Amino acid sequence: MKLTAAIFDMDGTLIDSLSFWKQYWKDFGKQYLNVEDYAPPEEIDKAIRTMIFSNGVREICRLLSLPVTAEEILDYSAEYLRYFYRNVVRVKEGVCAFLDHLHAQGIKCALATATDMEFVRIAIDACGLTKYFDVVLSCADIGVGKDRPDVYLLAAERLGGIPVSESCVFEDSYVALETAKRAGFLTVGIYDKYNYCHDRLRAASDLYVDNGETMEGLIPLIETI
Repeated sequence: MKLTAAIFDMDGTLIDSLSFWKQYWKDFGKQYLNVEDYAPPEEIDKAIRTMIFSNGVREICRLLSLPVTAEEILDYSAEYLRYFYRNVVRVKEGVCAFLDHLHAQGIKCALATATDMEFVRIAIDACGLTKYFDVVLSCADIGVGKDRPDVYLLAAERLGGIPVSESCVFEDSYVALETAKRAGFLTVGIYDKYNYCHDRLRAASDLYVDNGETMEGLIPLIETI
């Protein structure tokens, strides 16, 4: 089977950005909870990872019953994320080599992320990734997260109506990859030490980039799935 389209998550898949949450929670705790080295309950941290960012911030406010408005937390969080994407985040090793290979093979590429589009543009411009994508989509513009396949289906449609069976989704989140798998996409799981449930991610993967491996190692394998 010839692969025709590749649909990529951004955070934790293409860019080394999931460390954001550890630092964010630490500084958030100082700012709003008067707690040093704050770490949230795991279920809260897990819950917001694949949510639309603004929805995730509102969920934080609700679950933690903060004595401030959601708008204040949104403003704080948005500025924090802008700085992080402009100044801290880096492309994961092997990503550009793999994207160059796909481009050379004529495989169309889309970016499908739960991050709001303002932040997506900042991140991919800062990391030099904009040139690789024919389509860039955010779950925030669609209105549903990656517990539903809408963003992947729309990406395949926008890439020219490419069949799901000829499209591969690349994700570091087990929730998102399981969604893509159920929808009939080919799947590639990307290990990231800051994410959860690597066993479930691997189980949902047709190919898997493990700890210590890079996406460049997929080059001889990608056409075999």
